[in-house]
Amino acid sequence: MGTADIENRETTWEVLDIPVYGTITAPKNRKVHAAVVFVAGSGPTDRNWCSPLLPGTNGSGGLLAELLARKGFLTIRYDKLASGPHVQENFHKFAGRLSMATHVDELRGAVDTIVSEEHVDKNNLFALTNSEGALHAVNYQLQATGNRFTGLVLTGAPGRSIGEIGRWQIFNQVKSLPDADIIMRHYDEAIASFLANKPVVIDPSLPEGIQQVIMSLGSPANLPFARELWTYSLPEYIANVNEPMQVIIGKKDIQIDWKRDGGLLEKATARNAAVSFVYPENANHVLKHEELPIEKLTGQTVVLRYNAPDTELDEEATRAIADWLIERSKDKR
Repeated sequence: MGTADIENRETTWEVLDIPVYGTITAPKNRKVHAAVVFVAGSGPTDRNWCSPLLPGTNGSGGLLAELLARKGFLTIRYDKLASGPHVQENFHKFAGRLSMATHVDELRGAVDTIVSEEHVDKNNLFALTNSEGALHAVNYQLQATGNRFTGLVLTGAPGRSIGEIGRWQIFNQVKSLPDADIIMRHYDEAIASFLANKPVVIDPSLPEGIQQVIMSLGSPANLPFARELWTYSLPEYIANVNEPMQVIIGKKDIQIDWKRDGGLLEKATARNAAVSFVYPENANHVLKHEELPIEKLTGQTVVLRYNAPDTELDEEATRAIADWLIERSKDKR
């Protein structure tokens, strides 16, 4: 099935009385197909897994949706309320109202929308997430009484708490500086105040980028979500999911550590025999192929390449996803 055999259709639903905008990418034929619901990563990442914080529009979410549609899946992906082209017009409506619960509501709206499609197999409903999206899909799965996922594919999933990973990423950025210990001490003090719901005093000696991170966390517009997110630890929740899962973390991912985070998730899911782990040799955080060795990758160079026009999905990662979804959907027929 080629590109000419699939179609894209726009759709909407509401959360907090605000439209959520999505895209259904599906085969043009009128056969009944399994469905895949995409859940994007952190920050202002949109339905295609692009962000205004990153250059380029060649997002992995859009590429994966088309790839899976060509393999016979109905797919739906959406802009979170704080992402996409409608953020500015709706900011005053959602500022200070976002929470872990509203992210589940966004996802529930996507699920309700896709299962209402005429040619969807409601018994074959899957989630495909990236990064933070794993948290919301797992939360949905643990709360849903109907339209539960048949299986979940979690890519770039964190095994540590979001706060631990945030600190690890910042430390990796500053560890070569002569005052790294001082920077991290000031950072830890500010984060401790943030988590204790106390006034946050940001030391002016902190690098500007780190100051911006701390300020964004404490911004009233980002609460209560930012505080909920920072303390969320996926292993505590994923251990209670009984459905099949596939966890994929690329060995070229510098935002998540495949050994550390993968190991923690393997331990948390050890009782679920239907969980498998894949660590593609050359996949980065957004499942793009990366040729450079991991020791030569830096935060600045990697994010510039996430959505660059000449980047391509990693074949090992995408083959693992497609094969797993096809096999699981066959099992349910």
